[in-house]
Amino acid sequence: MSRLKAAVIQVCSGLVVSENLAVIERLLMAHQQEQIDIFVLPECFAMLGGPQAEVALQADEIREWMASTAKTLAAWFIGGAVPIRDSCDGRHHASCLVYNPEGKEVACYQKMHLFDAEVSDGKGRYRESDDFIPGAGPELVDIGQAKVGLSICYDLRFPELYRYLVAQGATVFTVPSAFTKVTGEAHWEVLLRARAIESQCYVLAANQAGTHADGRQTYGRSMIISPWGDILAEAPAEGAGVIIAELDLAELVRVRQQMPCLKYVLKN
Repeated sequence: MSRLKAAVIQVCSGLVVSENLAVIERLLMAHQQEQIDIFVLPECFAMLGGPQAEVALQADEIREWMASTAKTLAAWFIGGAVPIRDSCDGRHHASCLVYNPEGKEVACYQKMHLFDAEVSDGKGRYRESDDFIPGAGPELVDIGQAKVGLSICYDLRFPELYRYLVAQGATVFTVPSAFTKVTGEAHWEVLLRARAIESQCYVLAANQAGTHADGRQTYGRSMIISPWGDILAEAPAEGAGVIIAELDLAELVRVRQQMPCLKYVLKN
């Protein structure tokens, strides 16, 4: 099969995990009959705006929900970040989880680049390192028709991660995010399109959208982008919803053949 049907989910997550999951489930089930191959949820989909320690206490339930939902949808299901405890260190990783259509967890990417920054918005100071430790390395998932390179939000600013993933065979990138409104207005689209163009990959970017309990404002505008940099689907700046696009893998091959930039990457 040379095509994949992808769906990206956008939400404005609140403080109650069960309520957030219920909202997402309603959005997903509205598209259950559309034979979608891969669904992507945004960063912090289970809860945003409160202590991540509270989410960590419910991590097992969130994983069970993801496994069950993937099986119900009979599709690949990707979402993060979920706080997952490091078995050796005892602290948590911001983790992107991947489930196959049978509901089995097949990958857990641990966010490598933690968002420690000052932003001129209602929250102001962001220190992910107060809650998380960085992951050790990149993660790639073979879903049969494509290889999916995993990333989370702030990772988007580090092109070397995507260069590594494409050198390992990635044809699709997923970017679950909670990009702020301020940084999103400045950089969201240009960074997503740059990652797609320079790596000649499809990009599935699921963003949070709205104002959260801690004053954080997220940018929305979730996107699906082609290897040529075209925006195939885009969500609005506010509100929950689902965007869908077909990923033409034969077209990806043609782009790489006609503009053979990656031969310089793959030699390294």
